[in-house]
Amino acid sequence: MNLTKYKITIFEQFLIKMKYTEYQFVITPIEPWRDILVAYLAEFPFESFVETENGLLAYIQTVEDDENLVREMPILSSNEVEINYKRQASPDINWNEEWEKNFTPINVENQIYLHAQFHPKRNDIPHQIIIEPKMSFGTGHHETTYNMLRAMLTLNFADKDVLDMGAGTAVLAIFAKQQGAHYVEAIDIDEWSYDNAMENARKNQVEITVKQGDASLLGSHSFDIILANINKNILLQDIKHYVKNLNPNGQLLLSGIYEHDFDDIISESTLYGLKFVQKWSKNDWISILLQL
Repeated sequence: MNLTKYKITIFEQFLIKMKYTEYQFVITPIEPWRDILVAYLAEFPFESFVETENGLLAYIQTVEDDENLVREMPILSSNEVEINYKRQASPDINWNEEWEKNFTPINVENQIYLHAQFHPKRNDIPHQIIIEPKMSFGTGHHETTYNMLRAMLTLNFADKDVLDMGAGTAVLAIFAKQQGAHYVEAIDIDEWSYDNAMENARKNQVEITVKQGDASLLGSHSFDIILANINKNILLQDIKHYVKNLNPNGQLLLSGIYEHDFDDIISESTLYGLKFVQKWSKNDWISILLQL
């Protein structure tokens, strides 16, 4: 969002003024280790990532920064990759302006067009979603979100109750509602994501229920389709909770996992009566569709 063109809230103005610490990571080789590093850092309160020619920039609020947690990440001692980093106070950055300069539209299988309000529309693509991710995850650029949207094109959402866990920008929840879902609930533990999900729902003129928290918020509501784009550890921990809230013959679509995580996810899923249906892959990242 360009501040000279759009009105912003007092809350957004406050966020822009926050102080951040910048981590500059140099990664050799970059692929697939940059994405793996992001997955590790996403476990901490890092709020923004920028790809560079030789690695990654990661930003965290200075009050949340704990270098010891970063230093102890197993990936830094891996024999398969060399990662070095430098840490410094971040210069004052207009995050909205930086986002506008770097955010590009995403075309998913020539069926879904993810774009910001300042991008031109694509009338040749049937499904349009407006997103303003700021510091939330799930823009569609990452393979996990792309795989989820690609998989969702094969599902029937008409009149279904849908849950989007780890909603991020809520792009999955929004698309489910656009596809005719009866009720859509989006849950994310991150405050940024909660606020951003609400904003994106308004921009797309869809009604979804947004909650801040984790699987403990599920309660007794049953869903026909559950979407969970998080990470392997959380998924393994929460599959049992998802099953409790899944209707008979319900579908569970998982992402945020690597190809080599497939067997672990399937093993855990079968313990709770879930059956493997299909897998989607992109650059070693996968999404898995299961059915109860």
